[in-house]
Amino acid sequence: MSENWNIDVAHRMRRLPPYLFGQINAMKYEKRKAGIDIIDLGMGNPVDPTPESIVEKLCEASHDVRNQRYSASKGIYNLRREVARMYERVFGVTGLDPDSEVITTIGSKEGFSHMCLALIGPGDTAIVGDPYFPIHVYGVALAGGNVIKVKLGSDQAFLDNISFVIENLYPKPKLLILNYPHNPTAMTVDSSAFFDEVVALAKRTGIMVIHDFAYGLTCFDDYTAPSFMQAHGAKDVGVEFITMSKPYNMAGYRIGFCIGNKEMIKALATIKGYYDYGIYQAIQIASIIGLRECDDDVKAQAKIYESRRDVVLQGLNKLGWEVESPRASMFVWARVSDKHLAGQGSIDFALRMMDEAEVSLAPGRAFGDNGENYVRIALVENEQRLKQAFRNMDNALNKGKIAPTASKLNK
Repeated sequence: MSENWNIDVAHRMRRLPPYLFGQINAMKYEKRKAGIDIIDLGMGNPVDPTPESIVEKLCEASHDVRNQRYSASKGIYNLRREVARMYERVFGVTGLDPDSEVITTIGSKEGFSHMCLALIGPGDTAIVGDPYFPIHVYGVALAGGNVIKVKLGSDQAFLDNISFVIENLYPKPKLLILNYPHNPTAMTVDSSAFFDEVVALAKRTGIMVIHDFAYGLTCFDDYTAPSFMQAHGAKDVGVEFITMSKPYNMAGYRIGFCIGNKEMIKALATIKGYYDYGIYQAIQIASIIGLRECDDDVKAQAKIYESRRDVVLQGLNKLGWEVESPRASMFVWARVSDKHLAGQGSIDFALRMMDEAEVSLAPGRAFGDNGENYVRIALVENEQRLKQAFRNMDNALNKGKIAPTASKLNK
């Protein structure tokens, strides 16, 4: 065999955009390996505990030999039924059919990716807002499709821009991807009237809709995030993904759901039937308890994030950065002052903060061109750690330290 043997990866791999978190993750790993305590505000990875009733049910169900076998890829019926009940109780959405309009996914990220595979192919185009959560672009690219990025803005201006793209692009885009409360910007919409407009747009143009509702249960200041499913006719044109990862502190359990259009759900179920044997059944049973009994835990967790948000806003205001107070999600999106950027882009700035302040931030550039000069701050650490992070950053930025050059950081 030739010593110069090369692995020829699939063309879809070459279509993926550069992974801009790579340098940051590598530096974080090396510093932690060296014993440096990096305060990680970059990844939205909850550190708070799962509600005890969920954990207890998981332990109990794990001992049942029937739950140690393969499960159904679409999820057990009782869990899907509980999702439909939760949608009626929390969002006022009635009449969801657990058999045909709800499917369980291995977190919303897996479900979204496989839905793209079910709907999109070479030559197809999806529209996504910019900035964007990376999988909303990567999932389309992996399915062989193209992405048109439309700058996020006010509700009506954003929809007008989307309508213009649909009506003037040939071939016509096939899929519209929405995400409110938004990741990374935490942007929200005021009411389901926005989604009424989306449904009308979809019916007029024939485009399908996917709404990522991962942060729909994590709201502050008496704000309630509207569900896409609340819009009249939403099930005619699209689906919504929701997850237990953040509101229930179940990120590692990998459990989410897709709700809505029967044909889209059927297509996802078909794809999943080829790819997986379902989620560990004990986790599904424990999730039923979460959906049924843990509404108060979800509200309490949102209050914790709200308090952390206030600490972060105080720290950002002291630094003099531009920021709007988010009404939902577990992130704060802030524009770094030009003085503190010191001519660097957001990626180099994030590397500098890890090097000088021992704080990891998510650079806005990793979320698209319109994220440049911003950082995303995850509300995952406790309030004392958050205060320490901003003391560290204040010392690094305002006490005479000189920023290293990008070339030095990249060596």
